[in-house]
Amino acid sequence: MTRPNELTFAPLGGVGQIGMNLSIYGLAGKWLAIDLGVYFGDEEHLPGIDLVMPDVRFLEKEKKNLVGLVLTHAHEDHFGAIIDLWPKLKCPIYATQFSAALFEAKCASERNPPKIPVTVVPSGGRINLGPFDIEFIPVAHSIPESHAIALHTPLGTVLHTGDWKIDPTPIIGPPTDEKRLRELGDAGVLAIIGDSTNAVRDGRSPSETEVAATLTKLVKAAKGRVAVTTFASNVARLRAVAEAAQAAGREVVLVGRAMERVVQVARECGYLDGLPAFRNADYYGHFPPDKVVALCTGSQGEARAALARIASDDHPMVTLNKGDTVIFSSRTIPGNEKAVGTIINGLVTQGIEVITDRDALVHVSGHPRRDELRDMISWVRPQLLIPVHGEALHLHEHAKLARACGVPRTMIVKNGDLVRLAPGDAAVIDELPSGRMFKDGLILEDSKSRAVSERRRLSFAGCAFVALAVTMKGELVDDPAVDLIGIPEKNLKGEVMEDVVFDIVVNIVENLPKARKRDPDAMAESVRRAVRSSLADQWGKKTMCYVHILQVED
Repeated sequence: MTRPNELTFAPLGGVGQIGMNLSIYGLAGKWLAIDLGVYFGDEEHLPGIDLVMPDVRFLEKEKKNLVGLVLTHAHEDHFGAIIDLWPKLKCPIYATQFSAALFEAKCASERNPPKIPVTVVPSGGRINLGPFDIEFIPVAHSIPESHAIALHTPLGTVLHTGDWKIDPTPIIGPPTDEKRLRELGDAGVLAIIGDSTNAVRDGRSPSETEVAATLTKLVKAAKGRVAVTTFASNVARLRAVAEAAQAAGREVVLVGRAMERVVQVARECGYLDGLPAFRNADYYGHFPPDKVVALCTGSQGEARAALARIASDDHPMVTLNKGDTVIFSSRTIPGNEKAVGTIINGLVTQGIEVITDRDALVHVSGHPRRDELRDMISWVRPQLLIPVHGEALHLHEHAKLARACGVPRTMIVKNGDLVRLAPGDAAVIDELPSGRMFKDGLILEDSKSRAVSERRRLSFAGCAFVALAVTMKGELVDDPAVDLIGIPEKNLKGEVMEDVVFDIVVNIVENLPKARKRDPDAMAESVRRAVRSSLADQWGKKTMCYVHILQVED
């Protein structure tokens, strides 16, 4: 599958969606992977599924040729699948200090995680892995130490942007390294593999410094307690909240394990230097209402996160009252609107003032808008641009913008497409195995898992269970046992559904031909079909039905 004389690229996740990022590059018989992330399942389409991950079958087969996994940054959609999938690959991992430290802390919080070594690379550093000369170029984003990856090869240089934006005042870390990106452009860049998340939004993403100023103003003006929820990994935002609290004479209390973990790593890496230690939730009740800011997990409506428990008055240590303020310093990820709305409505009902990004500049995206994309293209001047990290509309708009900026060639690809970048014209030359894997509790399932598809059907139309004890001739020994799960108790006529199904089962069994009566499988299938058909007539939905037959000696 490796093509020794060609430089190739394939997304195995992260195209056509935002999340589950995994990109691979091939050269001289070797492969390099960049990022290995997750996508969060939703209860409507994937009930009970915790995480969705890229299928790594191809890399498993090629693991002897896999020179390493390089991380652009430590967001879950870029590194959240490593603990589960690394044992299938067992390749070296390379990341900068903060990403490595956050990954170590993540492993420490898991039950019996595998021992996964990570080699730390300095920010802005350069390493050689097989035929790849890999350069980490600092970029601004909503987590410390985000990097674009420049792959220098004999066949040309490729810029894999990762997640980025242009923020001249990012609070933490350096701005996007315009100087180095311009130097790359001057030397010649074969292709950009680029972030498309905000390709539909005009203008520029505001700066984290502007958000910090707004937060300070809001916290100073608040009369009672203040709770702020944001992405725990956004250390610049955590720092901004802490500085706002300090300016208002308030103490910061951390509420939520993810927040505590990130803060510990951020302090170890020096990103919270100069700020007083944060308190844990035990201290919350000891401060007067005007002297505390609670920094909470749960900005996406997670049911067991701190804010959801506070909103339902279920948190053991933290409460809010009428006149207090909650600031959502975050963007609601598509799919989470209902869960977030439930929390907001719960807070408003209690008389708590809720402030979101609709009310004030309390959040900015970590991804580039259209003017920033134009800047990147003008600095780097690639011969080819392949949009990634976006849904179909984002990819289309990014490619369209690139063509308008004079990029000679754009390509929209799908997960699994193997693209020849050089030599010659770029083209899709093969299709690699790709797909999704599901984290279901402690178990990894592939996308064809019966458990996942059946659970979806169960969530929609319930299940009927029928148990029969019959003689060897197929005569009923006792009454059938019928149990209906997730099915209405009564039909439109007011008849009890279990009674209706019971009568159907008895009628079917008693009127079966003798040959089918003696065949338990045939009997079970006849009963199953009759029950499903009857329930569909009475309810309008095709439920699942399981029939168990026990044959007993005459």
